[in-house]
Amino acid sequence: MADIILVVNAGSSSIKFCGYEAVGAEPRPLLKGQVEGLFTEPHFKVANAAGDRTEENRWPSGTEIGHAGAIRYIAEFLRNHREGHRLVAVGHRVVHGGLEFDAPTLVDHAVLERLATLVPLAPLHQPHNLAPIRVLLEARPDVPQVACFDTAFHRSQPEAAQAFALPHEITARGVRRYGFHGLSYEYIASTLPQVAPQAAAGRTVVAHLGNGASMCALKAGRSVASTMGFTAVDGLPMGTRCGSLDPGVILYLIDALQMNARTVEDLIYKRSGLLGVSGLSSDMRVLLQSDDVRARFAVELFIYRIARELGSLAAALEGLDALVFTAGIGEHAPLVRDRVCRLAGWLGVALDPAANAVDGPRISTGESRVSAWVVPTNEELMIARHTLAATAGRI
Repeated sequence: MADIILVVNAGSSSIKFCGYEAVGAEPRPLLKGQVEGLFTEPHFKVANAAGDRTEENRWPSGTEIGHAGAIRYIAEFLRNHREGHRLVAVGHRVVHGGLEFDAPTLVDHAVLERLATLVPLAPLHQPHNLAPIRVLLEARPDVPQVACFDTAFHRSQPEAAQAFALPHEITARGVRRYGFHGLSYEYIASTLPQVAPQAAAGRTVVAHLGNGASMCALKAGRSVASTMGFTAVDGLPMGTRCGSLDPGVILYLIDALQMNARTVEDLIYKRSGLLGVSGLSSDMRVLLQSDDVRARFAVELFIYRIARELGSLAAALEGLDALVFTAGIGEHAPLVRDRVCRLAGWLGVALDPAANAVDGPRISTGESRVSAWVVPTNEELMIARHTLAATAGRI
């Protein structure tokens, strides 16, 4: 009987999951799926490791299954469709680990309660990340669960990179730069030695460009600075998030426009970014295909901010040896990479247009002083690795 590790990434209205066979030191992918529309019109779909859809189910419109129902359905699916396999552990993506949790952690009721105290630091993510953990602690207490944190990778940053210039008593309450997308950056750091050994050993900026977007400066594979700060709304413009914003703008919205905290939250998280600037879409693919002036400007602003942050992160590294693109836009939008690399020419990046057109992996010329790469990320595999390691001897 083969052992399965289930990886769960829970959002506000969907749960994405992957199944890995626990064989040897490296988990082997078996399946990937999601349940979306948890509170409106649930839709379950799953594909095998080759990407072929193997199962699908839709509930009637108006059905509400929530996170608990989705987790139960996924577990039932595994029991009924993975004969000869045994669920031995579950790994979860948890956005915030605060200062206490700087490594993957086995979760019991006490740990869950400590993680719940971090909800104010990530109110739009943390409750949903914790919901499946709570369900499984009650339903399957025999199955070990491991929380893997998006913030943990960045705890290696110098204190000055993590601090805001605020009074000490506020900093002591946990108001500091945490950084996010850490599981993605950790995966890139783990695979870069095989792809580009010199980049892995040197000063590299990784651009995780997707609906959520950020950048991270790595020195010999360790995080030294990142664009996201106290929350995942900071830094680059994203699909619907505004990115860095003068705090005075928030005061203006409250005072002059009479917005309250929740209205401001909705604006900066859900109605800004590419969607807000373009007035058309949060999807970069749609914007790149559009002739609309506002759509083109949204793309231009996105690229400008990437190039500007690249200069800032290169300064934090005291130089630059490599630039890596990853995630949905980073891996699949040659035009975005082209323009970023050309704006980074002053740093020593020389683009190879032919290599860029086919997604690399190396997209800079052989003579380029700073190499540029496209490296697919795999946060789910990183979580599976952590789960396997954290449960060694228990499964």
